[in-house]
Amino acid sequence: MKSNIVQKLSFYLTMLRARYGKGEYFIGMEISFKSGTKSFPATVKKDGDALVMKFSGATMPFEWDKICDIAKDYDAMTLIYKERGTDAIISADDRNVTLRYDDIAPIEKNTTATVGDRQYLIAPPKANALLKEIGIMGQNGKIKNDMVRKYNQIDHFVELIADYLKKLDGKIEVLDCACGKSYLSFALNYYLRDVLKKDCHVTGVDYSDVVIEASKKSAKNLGYTNMTFVKADLTNYKPERKVDVVISLHACDTATDMALGAAINAGAKAIFAVPCCHKELLGQYSYEPFAPLLKHGIFKARQADLLTDSIRCLLLEASGYSVTAQEYISPVETPKNLLIKAFKDGKNSKKATEEYYKLKEMLGITPKLETLINLEAK
Repeated sequence: MKSNIVQKLSFYLTMLRARYGKGEYFIGMEISFKSGTKSFPATVKKDGDALVMKFSGATMPFEWDKICDIAKDYDAMTLIYKERGTDAIISADDRNVTLRYDDIAPIEKNTTATVGDRQYLIAPPKANALLKEIGIMGQNGKIKNDMVRKYNQIDHFVELIADYLKKLDGKIEVLDCACGKSYLSFALNYYLRDVLKKDCHVTGVDYSDVVIEASKKSAKNLGYTNMTFVKADLTNYKPERKVDVVISLHACDTATDMALGAAINAGAKAIFAVPCCHKELLGQYSYEPFAPLLKHGIFKARQADLLTDSIRCLLLEASGYSVTAQEYISPVETPKNLLIKAFKDGKNSKKATEEYYKLKEMLGITPKLETLINLEAK
């Protein structure tokens, strides 16, 4: 390869080297050196904090300048620098050197035969590695029949908050409270980084050793070095990073209150929570004028559900958030289909606080969320 071409190649490699030094998203490099009709492959992978190169039957510590040293002895070269969401491709021969980027475009509309006609953001085939790792997709490339509902739930959750995520700048810190098996953590991480190309870090918190260790293993298998999983009790958990977005999907009973409490105490800019079952207020509340209406257990239980989430929204307003509630997904997918959206506006609502205390006294209740936040100081 001509010296002027090698010099230009060196310039492009300097750009990739700078890219490698900035992020956590490097996957590896695939290189093909060509002489006539023959190709000589090489790969570059991470080994701990270092890079190693395999070429011509040997494994060696990787040096960026080494590529140019090898390339000058060949007629042409193709290098694919693989990063989550992006491939940077250098093509060089004796006539020219080019650098182009092959991005995963935002997939707003994509249907697959394996899951019917629904349009997905976390979509095959680009997301196959992720979907297989978290158990949504089988190794045959088809969505598992018993995971279609879960797939719909996590994808629709991302869809409902996507417009907000697109507006965020800088590094986005996401906290998934009561993350469980971390389906949503992984899906949101993929959408932020691989689709929207945003710098992000996702932390999942749960009290179960089993799910935390499984999530750590999946993150390692996927090369998602921008994810952290922590075993902790949300009641006392304090994030090590400033939190932008808190998510919680189907945290059972008062675990949703723990998630909301952790979000409020961390000063999260946005909170997106889908509550699960409610039990706490069922044994607490009473309201004599409604006694004839609540004598049937099913009505009292449903009223307790409504009270629980309504009071959560009221306490969020009292804590300085503007709040909306909407249907999360079809009841056919799950009966737990309410999404609470809360955005920090810095305006603590005195009216909401007063309304809350009146309701508390009238109903004879002490909700878990109140005990987790310093309401008087909000």
